[in-house]
Amino acid sequence: MPSFGKILIGLGLLITAVGLVGLFLERSNIPMGTLPGDIVYKSKDVNVYLPLTTCIVISIVISVVFWILNRR
Repeated sequence: MPSFGKILIGLGLLITAVGLVGLFLERSNIPMGTLPGDIVYKSKDVNVYLPLTTCIVISIVISVVFWILNRR
């Protein structure tokens, strides 16, 4: 079993990779967070934002990454 330090380093690298992907998507004008299927309701006093499609896309990406890591 890997030591706790190795797990923390791996999690840190994973968080860094997610941040870099977020920066890349922002710079290449890919509209994460405003995909079709995301529900936005704005009224005079209330703003409601439900990122349904964005959550599904992120879930699929994370599932594929863990599937690939599990096959190693």
